[in-house]
Amino acid sequence: MGNSLFKLTSLNLNGIRSATSKGLEAWIDKTAPDCICVQEVKAQAPDLADRFEQLAGLTGYFHLADKKGYSGVGIYSRQEPSEVIAGFDGAEFDTEGRYLELRFDTPTARRSIISCYFPSGSSGEERQLAKYRFLDLIYPHLQQLKTQREFIVCSDVNIAHKEIDLKNWKSNQKNSGFLPEERAWMTKLLGEGGLVDVYRQLHPTTTDEAYTWWSNRGQAYAKNVGWRLDYHLATPQLAACAHAVAIYKAEKFSDHAPITVDYDF
Repeated sequence: MGNSLFKLTSLNLNGIRSATSKGLEAWIDKTAPDCICVQEVKAQAPDLADRFEQLAGLTGYFHLADKKGYSGVGIYSRQEPSEVIAGFDGAEFDTEGRYLELRFDTPTARRSIISCYFPSGSSGEERQLAKYRFLDLIYPHLQQLKTQREFIVCSDVNIAHKEIDLKNWKSNQKNSGFLPEERAWMTKLLGEGGLVDVYRQLHPTTTDEAYTWWSNRGQAYAKNVGWRLDYHLATPQLAACAHAVAIYKAEKFSDHAPITVDYDF
């Protein structure tokens, strides 16, 4: 992570085997990110062995769920990190494989890239309560980390923050992903929490072009009835380095679209 343009991508794979079968690796090779953070790997270590440890010349690091075919995050990096940290709470959510941090420390800078997969509460009350528990834990963790180093969290947050972040906001106010409590948490994180929503820093008013997820039901993708659920959340110093952002929709690797930001470090 030297003094040049650093291309960082985030993508919820909805299964690494599925996404790669749809041309993901060729796209990574073509776009040549320095780092790609992935969520919902949906694989175990034996599934990754001899196939997914590297993609398009990037080396993969992972935090996988105990449960088969569930959750899991990873980061593919062109540069070797100085430290790899898998997990953050030591309990419930670490068993679900939701947090991976790669540290790229030098004598003059301490920087981290984090891939994080927030729980979805859409399956029912039990998972919504788990989502709130996660929010209660990840907030102080990021606050503490912010006192020690600069970082960028690439994440499927599973929250659309504001009305411009989803197509049908009026009819979704009682649905997980756009509940008042979830949105208030995002407001807190981006307010007193001091983190920056990099996409919104660069495109403060964009609506239709901002979506990164579409339901598989109906014609949601074709009609662009989407949600903005995928974020780059950065400390102010690194957010200030963001030059351009792109959400790639020409090919469909999963129900999410990759979001890429160029940072001038």
